[in-house]
Amino acid sequence: MKTHTCDDYDSNSLTVEEALQRIEQDLQAIDEEQQLPIRSALGQVLAEDILSKIHVPPYDNSAMDGYAMLGADLPTNGQAQLKMVGTSFAGQPYNETVQAGECARIFTGAVMPTGTDTVIMQEHVERQDDLITIGAEHKKGQHVRPVGEDITIGQVVLKAGKQLLPADIGLLSSLGVPEVKVKRRLRVAFFSTGDELCSVGEVLQPGQIYDSNRYSLHGMLTRLGIDIIDMGVVRDTPEEVEKAFLSAARSHDAIITSGGVSVGDADYVTDTLRRIGQVNFWKIAMKPGKPLTYGKIQNAIFFGLPGNPVSAMVTFYQFVQPALQRMMGQTKRIPIRLTVPCLSPLKKHPGRIEFQRGILEKDDQGRLVVRSTGKQGSGILTSMSQANCFIILPRECGNVDAESEVVVEPFEGLV
Repeated sequence: MKTHTCDDYDSNSLTVEEALQRIEQDLQAIDEEQQLPIRSALGQVLAEDILSKIHVPPYDNSAMDGYAMLGADLPTNGQAQLKMVGTSFAGQPYNETVQAGECARIFTGAVMPTGTDTVIMQEHVERQDDLITIGAEHKKGQHVRPVGEDITIGQVVLKAGKQLLPADIGLLSSLGVPEVKVKRRLRVAFFSTGDELCSVGEVLQPGQIYDSNRYSLHGMLTRLGIDIIDMGVVRDTPEEVEKAFLSAARSHDAIITSGGVSVGDADYVTDTLRRIGQVNFWKIAMKPGKPLTYGKIQNAIFFGLPGNPVSAMVTFYQFVQPALQRMMGQTKRIPIRLTVPCLSPLKKHPGRIEFQRGILEKDDQGRLVVRSTGKQGSGILTSMSQANCFIILPRECGNVDAESEVVVEPFEGLV
């Protein structure tokens, strides 16, 4: 990476790390909890540890289709013959004791009969009527899943703060847990500001644009499993912005706006927040997304996102999403970031960290590489649609030559 003589640094801006630290120190998880059936709890955050009341598996069982026997009957050399005295099916165990010199036919998942501790795969057996012949290549205890191999009684299987995924729902059902205590869903209100904005389905008038940010926000919030209310487009007057703030703050945990946070005569969001709430910060040394406002209105946290579509999405993923996850009670997530060669030259001025949009892929040699989506303007929403990662360029770096190594943050697991 090259340095550049034109510095883009603003001494009044917080670094990304400083802003994240302020947000983390300012937020606590919500207290309210609810009891839900496990199917309804998918995507919710556990409010308490889950301890197993049973062993999993609850009994010694076979890992293979074959024959259950006593390990002491295994030949040390040559062959041995055993008499088959019964069959153990999954759900229909053989209830008699298998004696020395005997064996029982057994199927995968079936209970190991009393007196047995070893399973011989059916492919390794010669059978004639009720007699089987086995060789000396086997080991005592093979192909047996012991009781409690996966989970033991009293073991913590899921910790508070875990967002429940499909595998977790299956795990809970395997333990016979019908309901779990989870954090209630966050309640988030959002709206856009701007007299130039037009809702989808309306006819554009001269000077108007469609409001894409509300639709992006709706999608991003929905994927977090949050109860949301879309308050639409609020006109650019101090009275309308204040009215919307106070209405949202009465019944929501968080308020998110897009637009109106830049320095301008008709941008009233930050000024209104100062008047009726608290402003923690409003500028970040990053690109895109420099004008980001964070504060509080009554008991609701507030994020004022930039109006440019890419800026709004980048700041949401880097700041708003982790903040909301913290409020939901989720265990803190560490972003997955990789260092890979960049096939495209990248333009950048030192002074601000940049989140450029990239496409992470494998080249002909099987290497993971990244290339730019192209133009990186904060209004070019196609760059977010085409990308599958952020290319993160540190504050001090300048232009990046092709084939230089860069840090990328894949969208998978983020968006």
